Amino acid sequence: MFTGIVEELGEVRALNRGARSARIKIAARTVLEGTRLGDSIAVNGTCLTVTELGPDWFMADVMAETLDRTNLGELGPGSRVNLERALTLNTRLGGHLVSGHVDGVGTIIAQERVDIALLTTISAPAGVLRYTIEKGSIAVDGISLTVVSLIDNGFQVSLIPETVKRTTLGFKKVGDRVNLEGDIIGKYIERLLKFPPTSEKRQSQLSMEFLAQHGFLE
Repeated sequence: MFTGIVEELGEVRALNRGARSARIKIAARTVLEGTRLGDSIAVNGTCLTVTELGPDWFMADVMAETLDRTNLGELGPGSRVNLERALTLNTRLGGHLVSGHVDGVGTIIAQERVDIALLTTISAPAGVLRYTIEKGSIAVDGISLTVVSLIDNGFQVSLIPETVKRTTLGFKKVGDRVNLEGDIIGKYIERLLKFPPTSEKRQSQLSMEFLAQHGFLE
């Protein structure tokens, strides 16, 4: 589990492709502190397991499912990536709960400077948008962001200068693809509504109507 607060920008040193998998080597410093073999590091919002460690790099395996559902397969030597270590029980939760399991890949379709902010519009698959609400949280390349507004085929986020400076979104351009992960809480609510308890005694009163009446849905 992660928070969506990027700790540092790493750089891909190598991406060795197999028939349906890959091995990625990433140069890093901060996220290596206290890291051991088998630990998890989010790379552009994708949870990967550290398989090898060096003084200024780590290696991870990328399976076929991950290549199919993320933008990691598009990386190459020199590509910069957002990095975050898995959270601990005494970590400040500065962003939101991010699982590191990417739901789909979106595309940046517009960027506009609004005073100090960079307003970025991203198209997204329907499977991501179903969990996306205005003023809700979404992870973009592993960055915890607040949804400013929704459009028919995507959403907008507003980037403060610090986010532009410290993450990959500072150099992404229109047409670039980004990993997206919807809010995990919405996924569990949907699951509970779809498969409620069968026992009449334990029957939940939770419904779409109840959520709308109490301001959880618009």
